Amino acid sequence: MARGQQKVQSQQKNAAKQAAAKKAQGSDQKTAAQAALKFKCVACMAQMPDPKTYKQHFENKHPKNPMPAELLE
Repeated sequence: MARGQQKVQSQQKNAAKQAAAKKAQGSDQKTAAQAALKFKCVACMAQMPDPKTYKQHFENKHPKNPMPAELLE
């Protein structure tokens, strides 16, 4: 085990490493959540994760508009 000055330096180095890891993790979650939203409504530009949700959204929010081609199946 390190003693004295070595111990203090090791603790400071570890604290900086932990802070950097925590900061990096926060932004990764945001980018991962954004990447999961793959479909964008043509009428209101709202983003949805899957075609089923997109179709439900379109039927409920935009009933007068024609159904987009990607939802006609």
